[in-house]
Amino acid sequence: MIKTLTFFSNYFNHHQKALCDELFARLGEGFRFVETEPMEDFRSKMGWGKEKIPPYVLRSYESAENESLALTLARESEVVVIGTAPERYIRERLLLDRLIFRYSERPLKEGRWKIFVPYLAKKFYVNHISNREKSIYCLCAGAFVSSDYKFLLNSYRDKCYKFGYFPFPEQRSWKELSALKGQSDRIKILWCGRFLKLKRADLLIKAAAKARDEGFDFDLEIVGEGEEEKHLKEMVSESGLSERTVFMGYLSPEETREEMAGADIYVCTSNKLEGWGSVIYEGLAAGCAVIATSKAGATPFLIEDGRTGYVFRSGDAGSLSKKLTACLKDAKGAERMGQRAYEQMQELWNPKTAASRLITVSDRLLAGRSYFFDEGPLSRAEIVYENWYDRRG
Repeated sequence: MIKTLTFFSNYFNHHQKALCDELFARLGEGFRFVETEPMEDFRSKMGWGKEKIPPYVLRSYESAENESLALTLARESEVVVIGTAPERYIRERLLLDRLIFRYSERPLKEGRWKIFVPYLAKKFYVNHISNREKSIYCLCAGAFVSSDYKFLLNSYRDKCYKFGYFPFPEQRSWKELSALKGQSDRIKILWCGRFLKLKRADLLIKAAAKARDEGFDFDLEIVGEGEEEKHLKEMVSESGLSERTVFMGYLSPEETREEMAGADIYVCTSNKLEGWGSVIYEGLAAGCAVIATSKAGATPFLIEDGRTGYVFRSGDAGSLSKKLTACLKDAKGAERMGQRAYEQMQELWNPKTAASRLITVSDRLLAGRSYFFDEGPLSRAEIVYENWYDRRG
């Protein structure tokens, strides 16, 4: 088994801690996480970065000595995983052709026009295209990563693995979660996120108003703050949903997870700019019946439509309305869906499995043999385009 693995990323946070803890449990002092910059203020205000910093974290920006150690780790570790971090950390490693995993959301989520912008085209060529034959592989944090890199002249051809972000798994049993969700006679629908246009919370308000008009009884809880808050509150008032809607404001990640544990239905409405969508992962892990936008990166990886959740056509309030109505019509069916989602996350899509499989695949690659698991993390990330939902057979 490999003895040394170093993970580089911009900053350490709750999305990475569970996976890193598992890697540390297996590799001990052979695992390091290099944090390359301080966290942005807006994320700190959202409750990020409050975790106790583990001993395996090295903050390269704090001193010249730390930066020197980070560069040594980048050069000498058996395996390097690089997320959002400066390319200088892998420059020498690429020359030495040592094993690297690029941990990546989709590079072209804003559109393929980016490849025709000269400075971006140069960056794509240097970072991805020119290194196609090197020992560099891609951990795809989203289903559309592989198709974006295919468009970049077949970068990471046959080297793309399914991956994602792996928050701490739910510690409660399904029986305990089911009891939490059963405390109210009214179905609880939950939405969480920053109030930005790309998050499209307006779609849920429209779908909820239609469901109310059709006679369904429910409570709507909306967690977050942001620039769209006034507009969303006006929509709720104008739609006659005020009596059944609560705006919770910002909650910490831990508080948000508690709200998910008590929710029956979780809805993610973001457009294609949602590279991954950790709330989808967290809603499934909490045993909610998740209704997810088709263009979030996590959706094709984590949701089997009608079995472990529902998928609606991104940006389409009518499509969302149909899936929401299906959940409200068949509360028991929605509960069974939530249980299947919970079991999937407990058994397959979790930090323990991801860490173990990353080490296994690394061992195989270092021995000169490519290897993909059959399903879940570290299975093959097939080419999936963002219009996959419309192209179903």
